Amino acid sequence: MVLFCFIGPLFSGHTTDRVTVSLINKPPGAAHWLGTDNLGRDVLARLMQAGRISLLVGLVSMVLSIVIGSVLGTLAGFYRGFVDHLVMRTADILLTVPEIPILIIIGAILSDLKVPSEYRIYFVMLLISLMAWPQLARLVRSQILSFRERPFMLAAEALGLRDRRKLYHLMLNAVPVIIVVATLTVARAILSESVLSYLGLGVVPPTPSWGNMMASANSLIDFQTRPWLWIPPGTAIFLTVISINLLGDGLRDALDPRTKR
Repeated sequence: MVLFCFIGPLFSGHTTDRVTVSLINKPPGAAHWLGTDNLGRDVLARLMQAGRISLLVGLVSMVLSIVIGSVLGTLAGFYRGFVDHLVMRTADILLTVPEIPILIIIGAILSDLKVPSEYRIYFVMLLISLMAWPQLARLVRSQILSFRERPFMLAAEALGLRDRRKLYHLMLNAVPVIIVVATLTVARAILSESVLSYLGLGVVPPTPSWGNMMASANSLIDFQTRPWLWIPPGTAIFLTVISINLLGDGLRDALDPRTKR
């Protein structure tokens, strides 16, 4: 999917923003393998370009949430006390709030503020990452609490190592859990971005994303007679999310020593 989205446009031979009236809503054919949309643009070219946006949102959101969640989870598990209570109570509050309705409300606020479409994607990344870090922070905290009682940490205490060195080694031991959660966070971010874009509150046209490509086919006529407008982006979302989830399961089996005999 990464090769399809990032390398494919170099060989498509079609632009994603050129309006051609004579090619409006043409079915798939030799010239346009997935047909054209309601502005005469090649669906395959826009599908690949939209994949760049959706994958970018997923990857950047994952990196931000991993950084925030792993750092806060490590600090909560290591220092405990007030730091632990502050981080975990904040995480509990965010976990009790339904993610999609909050994203919809904030997306509507951005629409009312008339945030330009080229900047909307950055707000979407930030919002998704802020809603995704609590689960990772709880997992990392539980790992750190377990690692604190291991012999290597007792040796670190006896050697008088600084807290910075201890935190570094603790985070290294939590890397397998972080990697697994990171892959699943990408899939979650892609789904959240697709929902927001489908509702017109995420990435908005003319910037393509899989969500707003499906939203453009929002009439009964498109649904019944022009399936090439909504089936390709829906299939791309399905295949990407399934692939990432399978990758996460494989990484968990390979990196988690507790799953090995």
